Formats: sequence, C-alpha cells, structure tokens
Amino acid sequence: MTIPSSFPNALRDRQIAVVDVESNGQNPPEIIEIAVLPVDGPVTTGALRSWLIKPQQPVTPIVTRKVHGITNADLADCPQWNEAVEEIESALCGRVLVAHNATVERRVLAAHLPDWNPPLILDTLRLAKSIWRGLDSYALDKLIERGQLDTTAFAGQGHHRAGYDTWATWQLLSALVNDSGLNWPGVIEAAGLSGFRTAPEPEGGLW
Repeated sequence: MTIPSSFPNALRDRQIAVVDVESNGQNPPEIIEIAVLPVDGPVTTGALRSWLIKPQQPVTPIVTRKVHGITNADLADCPQWNEAVEEIESALCGRVLVAHNATVERRVLAAHLPDWNPPLILDTLRLAKSIWRGLDSYALDKLIERGQLDTTAFAGQGHHRAGYDTWATWQLLSALVNDSGLNWPGVIEAAGLSGFRTAPEPEGGLW
C-alpha cells in the first residue's frame, strides 16, 4: 500500500531544490545524469527536470552494470556539461539543496559549479537516522520500503536513476518531516550538513 505524504507545514514558503546526480565512475567523477525538483509548495512529478550529460571520460562498465545502467551509447548524442550548465545552475540558484547522503551531491556539484553557493544543504540520510531510529539500513531503497513511499511515477527508471531517486528523496523528506512534527529550525538542526546547523550556545552565558 502506498501512503501519500501531504505537504509539510515546516517546508511552506521555502525555496528548495531536491537533487540527485549519477556519475561516470571515474576519479574524479563526472556527472552524466542530474535531476532537479524545484519545490516552492505542493509539487507534481511534472515539475522535475533531468539532464543526461556526455562526459569527457567514458562511463565505467562497473557503474553501468551495478549502479545506474546508463551506457556510453546512451550518452553519445547528449550535450556536454558546458552546454547544459546554465540551465542546471539556474534551477539550483538560491535554493536550499536537499539530497540523500548529501555530502556526495555537495562534493560533485561543487566540482562542477565552482561559483555555486547554496544557502543551506539538508541531508535526508541524517534526517532519517534522527527520526526513524534503529533501522538495519538507511539506503534510499530501504527507506522507500519503510515509508511506503509513492515512486510509481518513475518506476520505469528504477533506483539509481536521477529522476527516480530525486522524486523518492522528496517523498522521503515529506514523510520524515510530517512524522516528526519538526518546525523549520528543527529540520535544519536534524538534517543540515555541518556548517549549516546552529552552533550551540556557550554554557554560562555572558559575564
């Protein structure tokens, strides 16, 4: 049974971009697929945007086989990063970034967008560990099962495709915030990456 999540009150009036990236498996990694879901209020799958990108270095066979299934042939006629970067940067600009295991997206995006400076980064992995405690796994697919999240619109893509993972991450964020009853500062404290959370007040106050 799928339980749809209502739009969380804590996220109202926030400008959010839910993001997932897939890479070519090289070191350093190049983005070969990125999906961005801009959230300014209740959204549908139609708001999600995705890009396939032709990398400079080929996709490694192991990530094609074991991760996302994207082949070099799939990308042969796709734009290169410098041809799509303006659209992608515009979709992210000024928005709170949300991703699952967001340190990965943060590192890869920062390498591709040196001038990108999000106001806040929220990690649904951190949030899930805070709200749904004691699970055996916090992998996105396991959390989809735990939350009975609605990913049917992207079932044809499957896990580890950017569109599917982005939509699932949005559904997860909504479910976690609704389950917890957190307000916006609470969401930041529970899900914000280091550097974006409020520093604790020093003991004893001012003398």
